[in-house]
Amino acid sequence: MARVVVVGSGIAGLAAAIRLARQGHEVTVFEQQPVAGGKIAERYVASCRFDAGPSLLTWPQLLDELFALVGKSITDWLPYRRLPVICHYFFSDGKRLKAHADVQRFSDEVHSVLGVAPSTVKRYLNDSARLFHLTREVFLTRSLHDPRTFFTRHAWQALLHLPALDAWTSLHRRNVSRLHHPHLVQLFDRYATYNGSDPFRAPATLKVIPHLEFNEGAYLPENGMYAIIRALYQLAITCGVRFHFSTPVRRIRIDKSSAVVEAETPDQLRGEWPADLVVSNADVQATYEKLLSPGTKRPSFRKHERSTSALVFFWEMDRRFPELGLHNIFFSSDYRNEFAALRQGAFASDVTVYVNISCKEVPTDAPAGKENWFVLVNAPARTNADWPHQVAQVRRAVLQRLSRCLGSNVADHIAAEAVMTPADMARSFAAADGALYGNSSNHWHSAFLRHSNSSSKHKNLYFCGGSVHPGGGIPLCLLSARITAGLIARRRR
Repeated sequence: MARVVVVGSGIAGLAAAIRLARQGHEVTVFEQQPVAGGKIAERYVASCRFDAGPSLLTWPQLLDELFALVGKSITDWLPYRRLPVICHYFFSDGKRLKAHADVQRFSDEVHSVLGVAPSTVKRYLNDSARLFHLTREVFLTRSLHDPRTFFTRHAWQALLHLPALDAWTSLHRRNVSRLHHPHLVQLFDRYATYNGSDPFRAPATLKVIPHLEFNEGAYLPENGMYAIIRALYQLAITCGVRFHFSTPVRRIRIDKSSAVVEAETPDQLRGEWPADLVVSNADVQATYEKLLSPGTKRPSFRKHERSTSALVFFWEMDRRFPELGLHNIFFSSDYRNEFAALRQGAFASDVTVYVNISCKEVPTDAPAGKENWFVLVNAPARTNADWPHQVAQVRRAVLQRLSRCLGSNVADHIAAEAVMTPADMARSFAAADGALYGNSSNHWHSAFLRHSNSSSKHKNLYFCGGSVHPGGGIPLCLLSARITAGLIARRRR
């Protein structure tokens, strides 16, 4: 049995803590916030509750697996359901498209609204499914930094089908060649933003992402996304994991055989916790630059491009909008210009807007007659911007886009408001520059440049979460925890 300290209680930190406790280790989690969750958070504004982070659950089998590991049934702890409609899309020319979860219905909708043959959509999603099954066992579920990964049947299959990985052309270029309509191209270009990337530069390999939504299904826990954190926290408690909240880690001291974690307790007194292993669920760059002792060997992060961040408005609306669903996308008129501006650290004058209204599926999240709008715009990963000015500028653009699409002056119906900027995210989540996903995936080799789940310099230092392999988003964070726990199990035999 090892003494393990986990720094951070995001979904990957919780999953890693559960797995390591089931291996028989003594696990302690330190979290700087007063509650667990990291970027999967909840927030209250006036009379509304908001899921203040990821709003869509895919690949829920990874959660099922965690509960089964502890001998529990997820249906008793975290009931969830598949959504019949994945998203409502609104285009700048007034066209509207409803993305049904049923592929046949979605294909028929695309044909009805855009005139694209149903076979085009089905063929694209079939390609996405094949790519997922080709890459899953090599690039997602195993460590790319473990040589044994490349001496498996799955690795040889991926090598033999190397052109099918589609890594040497951009997602946008591939979508143009396959989808034949600019609105459909824009819809599937959007999936690059799921890991904070630019569809005009990111490899077409990212066309694997829609497979999880359309072919496997989009889901929602019955009580909203933060219910995932509540359930995993309780599961960790049953496994014997100990938690220290409002207790930020200030320093991790590493030597050849052990580690010491210095944390600051709520009474402002520093304490030291000896550990055999440390698993950091914090941003990997922040871990090296802010937590490891001065002089500790660390990689260079300067050559890596950061992912995008987000600017978020929380609006309590004083009326209902029946034409909207749980997930809604209002596309800008010029997607290319929008990402060109982000590359320059700025916002375009016309921006794409995502609106999540959880009370559509969780009625208790807003009072009768009201709605809770979580309004998100892709933002550059910057903490040194003039955010009050930027917020005002983007707010005007968002309101113009929404009001034009909905035929109503949206500003007149905002009863209460709160805002979260990339600078806020950097402070709250220790995310370098406020980037939501660590490094971007804007190059074919991005997966190989993402930091490994263990330190190559220190055998007792490990990492999990969205800033390390295999990447950001709930499914990949859960996989990172599985990979990290597997590495620890093998190395301690």
